[in-house]
Amino acid sequence: MNENVKKETQRFRRGGSHLSLRDSKAVVCFAGLGPDDLPSQADSIVRGTGNAPQVLESAPKPPSDIEYLQELIAIQQNGPKNIGFFGTRNMGFLHQQLIEILSYAMVLTNNHIFTSGATGTNAAVIRGALRAERPELLTVVLPQSISKQPPESQELLKKVENVIEMPDNDELTLFEASSICNDDIISRVQQIICFAFHDSNLLLETCAQAKENKKMVTLFYLD
Repeated sequence: MNENVKKETQRFRRGGSHLSLRDSKAVVCFAGLGPDDLPSQADSIVRGTGNAPQVLESAPKPPSDIEYLQELIAIQQNGPKNIGFFGTRNMGFLHQQLIEILSYAMVLTNNHIFTSGATGTNAAVIRGALRAERPELLTVVLPQSISKQPPESQELLKKVENVIEMPDNDELTLFEASSICNDDIISRVQQIICFAFHDSNLLLETCAQAKENKKMVTLFYLD
């Protein structure tokens, strides 16, 4: 299964102690496809990218490049885990597709995925996990009541069996509620995977908090 997953991934260059996903128009392409073959970004919010071919190819890279999924495959060495996914709402279409593939692969290898209900990273994680058709291995923890979520998120959450709401946080700011939600997810998992920009303060604080709690942290920078 891992070999099939590797074929669906793109190569990325290591940036510092973390991995950097470079948002270049030339980096990722769909082999043999034209623009009409891909769903629009608007379509992907609720319906996802399930109809799009899943094999990605990368532009030529120097031999020193690595496949970003190789590090994540190490998650499997000690068997399935509870894995928390965090990430920015501001994410390009191609990055969302890569996250869908990663989430899909994690569920297929019997990992239990925990994430929240925002657009961007969270939505991509949910779509990928749903495609694996193992609903018991996906849990979405919301920072507030489901009614407080954006309409497109509410539509996607209708497909999720395990949704945990936090109505006690409805009177808090979204930042405050999200911080509490992130702490809750950290408490439920052994590993977190995070997609952030260098100025994504809440996400970086979440990673630091996870490390303090002795969790394995894999952080991808999008800039």
